[in-house]
Amino acid sequence: MRYLHTMVRIKDLDASMRFYTELFGLEEVRRIENEKGRFTLIFLAAPDDVDAARASKAPCVELTYNWDAEDYVGGRNFGHLAYEVDDIYAFCQKLMDNGVTINRPPRDGYMAFVRSPDGISIEILQKGEAKAPAEPWASMTNTGSW
Repeated sequence: MRYLHTMVRIKDLDASMRFYTELFGLEEVRRIENEKGRFTLIFLAAPDDVDAARASKAPCVELTYNWDAEDYVGGRNFGHLAYEVDDIYAFCQKLMDNGVTINRPPRDGYMAFVRSPDGISIEILQKGEAKAPAEPWASMTNTGSW
């Protein structure tokens, strides 16, 4: 398993970039603009981690800027933790066998979400290419929110 990123939703892209880069000293290592989903993802790394982060070998802070205005309440501005695993199906099965609800099953063989006992959303990503869709995951529906 490898820790990937922590996601934080932001309301003001310019103010957040100024804070995280100019004031806090983090550096942008990649950016994804998604017109269909109407969001921008900005991955930031600490100066000593920039090279490793660009090679996906160091964790980042992911700033998520949703283009449509939204007030984040109840901690919704904190998004999730993300971990990469060798076998998403085996990992999710172990969690499920131990009473953990798979909120967003890995139907695509690549991504799943669970919640910690304190309600923290955790994204689980398949290392490398997605696994072929397989049961019981392919037909599982979402449970709750993530």
